[in-house]
Formats: sequence, C-alpha cells, structure tokens
Amino acid sequence: MPPTLFKGIALFTPGGDLIYCIDPSKQGRWHLHLCATLQEILDLPEPPHFLVPCYTATVDRWLDPRTQKIQVFAEAYPTVMRHQAVLNAIFSTGELAWQPTPWAEGLCDRMVLSGYRSTFPQLWEDHDLVVRLELSDPVPSYYQPVVSTEQQSKTQGYVLRLFVAGHSAATERILKNLHELLEKYLSYPYTLKVIDVLTNPEQAEIDQVSATPTLVKVWPQPIRRIAGDLDNVEKILQMLGTAENF
Repeated sequence: MPPTLFKGIALFTPGGDLIYCIDPSKQGRWHLHLCATLQEILDLPEPPHFLVPCYTATVDRWLDPRTQKIQVFAEAYPTVMRHQAVLNAIFSTGELAWQPTPWAEGLCDRMVLSGYRSTFPQLWEDHDLVVRLELSDPVPSYYQPVVSTEQQSKTQGYVLRLFVAGHSAATERILKNLHELLEKYLSYPYTLKVIDVLTNPEQAEIDQVSATPTLVKVWPQPIRRIAGDLDNVEKILQMLGTAENF
C-alpha cells in the first residue's frame, strides 16, 4: 500500500509498458530516474525523455492545512487516459477520475513521435512490463548511450545535440550556419537534434547543459560540448575532433 501522503509518477510507453514510482518526500526528480531505468530495462540507446510530455501521469495526495483533510489531485496526458484503471490500481486511488493534462504543443505530434520509432523500436512493443522503481534503487545521474565495442568499431558518424532556449530568429540563424558548417566539413553522416531547454529541461540536466546555445557531441566519444559562440568555425571543428578522428 502507498503511504498516506505521497506523489506518484507513472511513465508509459507507446506499446503499453509501465514504470512508476511513489515518493513520500515529494522531492525527487523521478521523471529522469524513470527514463534512465527504462533505458536500462529495454536496452535503449539513450533515456527516452521525449516520452515525458506525452506519456506520463501524476497523482498527489496532500493534507489540506485548513481543513486537515487529505486531498487528491491526479492528471494524465490524453494518450494514457485509457489506463485510468491501471493507474488507480498501482496508486490505490479507488475509482478516482483522472484529469486530462493539456498537450505540450509541438512535442506530442504523431509525426514528431513517429520520428523516434526507428531509433527506439522497443518502446512500440508490448513487453507486459509493470515496474515499480523503489526509492532505494541506485540510478546513475548520467546514462551513456548503450553501444557495444563491436558497434563502436563499425560506427562512422556523428551524433550531435543543439540546446537552445525557445525559437527565435537567432536560433534559426545558428541552426542554418551549423548545418552549412557540418555539410561542408564532415565527411561522415551526422544526426543533429535540436532541444529546447524551456520545454525539455530534463535532457539539459542529463547532458549537463547550463547555458544556451550549447552544442554537444555525443558520438564519437569522448563527449564534448561548446557553449555560447557557435560562429567560431575553428572552435567547433576542434570540438568535433575531425582532424584526429577522421
């Protein structure tokens, strides 16, 4: 049974698997922990943070100081509202009616989500998983992409992340210049993912990004990052290590 007062967070996959936690202290950043554990269980290339604004549900049981009565507030994104019976079962909330959480514009579009399917096919499979993450479970603060030694020797390409704060003319200019630079100087394929820290702060924390714009080279290792001046071609090429790696 859950404690009398707690915060509960559940994370579903598009395939229907579920991982959740119950936090009496209401202080943990459990979305990060759930994503990291899901990565480990399903052997994903990185934590699936893109699921958080689309496939989560939260419940809060708190004591109203004025009435001294326990209040319950529960909300879930539209994609997981059909799982209300499961949510009530794991959080022992009876026949509670969950409130729908408004969509995060631009993050939960079907086309956007489908773009992740080729990289994270396990998330679209149903493994009949219902996993409770306990407070005592050790969770690394940073999960490296899961790549075997054999895969490393065959991998020829770059995985890059550009962290920005909102969409603006300056962001578009940086992205345009960066694409031109990468097309001109990289002799191997690359993937560049743009991440808005205003809507995805969890990924910024995982990648240890504290300022924008920041460019992070995830692969090839070692991980490198450059913040601020993304107009300095020489500095970017030095970060990418094109001369020494390729």
